[in-house]
Amino acid sequence: MLTDRQRHAAAELLRSAELGVTPIAPLTEAYPGIDTEDAYEIQLINIRHRVAAGAEVRGHKVGLSSPVMQQMMGVGEPDYGHLLHDMELAPDAPVPVSRYCLPRVEVEVGFVLGDDLPGETCTPADVLAATERVVPALELIDSRIRDWRISIADTIADNASSAGYVIGEGRDPRELDLKAIEARLTSGGELLARGRGDAVLGDPAVCVAWLARTVARFGVPLKKGHLVLPGSCTRAVDAVPGATFTAEFSGLGSISLPFI
Repeated sequence: MLTDRQRHAAAELLRSAELGVTPIAPLTEAYPGIDTEDAYEIQLINIRHRVAAGAEVRGHKVGLSSPVMQQMMGVGEPDYGHLLHDMELAPDAPVPVSRYCLPRVEVEVGFVLGDDLPGETCTPADVLAATERVVPALELIDSRIRDWRISIADTIADNASSAGYVIGEGRDPRELDLKAIEARLTSGGELLARGRGDAVLGDPAVCVAWLARTVARFGVPLKKGHLVLPGSCTRAVDAVPGATFTAEFSGLGSISLPFI
């Protein structure tokens, strides 16, 4: 457990790393006593700092939603981060790789909420009832920790390694079997990764319900209009200049993001 002063110092390290596009050593090396509670507080310090500077919370993302990633990190549940309005990217608008430390793209089925979600009692059925539409999405992840040498505390503190997102139009979730959506990530005609909706805890709606219950413990609601990214249904792929990534989803459409 860290002191309040240490938490603020760690938050400043991450904030400076992001602003200067200069990754730092793992926080777990500088602060060997750091735990997940510290990490979420560090994340919130930086989110509050950005909101005070004018950013708006537009939703949340779930990370570590696959059993393989959880096993690799030595945890038994996902983690989460915040999506801010200044992280939203425009479809087909070129993104400079130099803006980030070591960016990667992930393929996700996003949820746009049409109603507030219940908190600690939230179920997948509640999620489907409250979702206005599910959307094709690409999340741009980045680590302000050097060379992605992250532990669970490092990635949580670093806003769950989130850096940007882009979404398409989407459809009513009740028209689809979310678990059976097939996803393909391509670039230049080459298939880079593929997966299914059930790669995230067996059902992406389960991830959203988990998130609603989890953040409710901190007094945070998932509100009407919010976007929730429930986790990637494919492996992450490094973003490189000149590449255009296209995620195609069966029955849901596609979304593209080019890099320069």
